[in-house]
Amino acid sequence: MGAILVVNAGSTSLKLRVVSDAEDVDDVESLDAARAEDLSAVGHRVVHGGRILVEPTMIDDAVRTSIADLESIAPLHNAPALAGIDAATRVFPEVPHVAVFDTAFHVTMPVEAATYALPLAWREEWGVRRFGFHGLSVHWCAEKARALLERSQLRLVVCHLGGGCSVTAVRDGRSVDTTMGFSPLDGVPMATRSGSIDPGALLYLQRERGLSVDELDRALNEDSGLEGLSGLSGDVRDLEAAAAAGHSNAGVALAVFTYRIAGAVAAMAASLGGLDVLAFTAGVGEHSASVRRAVCARLGFLNVELDDDLNDGDPTDADVATPNSAVRVLVVAAREELIVARAVRSVLGQPGGSRSAV
Repeated sequence: MGAILVVNAGSTSLKLRVVSDAEDVDDVESLDAARAEDLSAVGHRVVHGGRILVEPTMIDDAVRTSIADLESIAPLHNAPALAGIDAATRVFPEVPHVAVFDTAFHVTMPVEAATYALPLAWREEWGVRRFGFHGLSVHWCAEKARALLERSQLRLVVCHLGGGCSVTAVRDGRSVDTTMGFSPLDGVPMATRSGSIDPGALLYLQRERGLSVDELDRALNEDSGLEGLSGLSGDVRDLEAAAAAGHSNAGVALAVFTYRIAGAVAAMAASLGGLDVLAFTAGVGEHSASVRRAVCARLGFLNVELDDDLNDGDPTDADVATPNSAVRVLVVAAREELIVARAVRSVLGQPGGSRSAV
């Protein structure tokens, strides 16, 4: 069987990776660098699949239209995904293209976690509910946690911290709750996205300050989060350097960020009835020892105890908790491309596809 080209168009990055049958991964810099004769399919990570697109799906005109219809809910994600689909289809028109959805992992959330306290018509007729995102990353993290700890039954909280951030509760490989909701704007603060805020504040900004819907959309998605808090940058590395140099707003931004993440972890632990494992993944989660330290420092009441030497040692796929910690603390390299490739093989009936099940 040929390799799978995985197109991962995120809110702050575009990653192109070729995954072989043996799950060896090669980064490629452009679509033209992957030879069509070496590929059996192209897999596309799509953030929002809505109520209908909950399984890996061959892309046709109807599927493309459905993805486009959700663009207004996930403007930083579905538009880049569509651009990736269109570009890859032009370059590789002869191979199958499969969409794999971040929202699909969270279909196992119970009704009390997925439901907003909103009018019935909004929920049933307009589909306003909590979907959850970063599912492919959380899926991989849950699988890796079970392998690293050699345990199949885990109460796991995954902190996916990158340009977008979410905290997810996973019990025995299945999503129980997560911080992102109807859109990827919900939850903890992110690089440029606000995360959860009082909806009354939005009504005030519209009624009393005259902000339009488009102005609110732009501000909440592009001008808020760490960038809005600091007035400097949405990049944690920049803020850590600025805070060390005495920039007060950078310090406040990091404090708000880690405070909200720790609070979300505690909420997710409540949904699980306890906590066995806390995992950090994605760019910030994998590479910022100070963010992991600050989050874990607030979780001592859950008996989370970080080993500072291990945490500061640039760990990858490793446990950085002390031996006495009741909760294991993992740093897991994000490998969404493997979950996408497995899902594509499953759709195509190729060997290796079944391994994606958690």
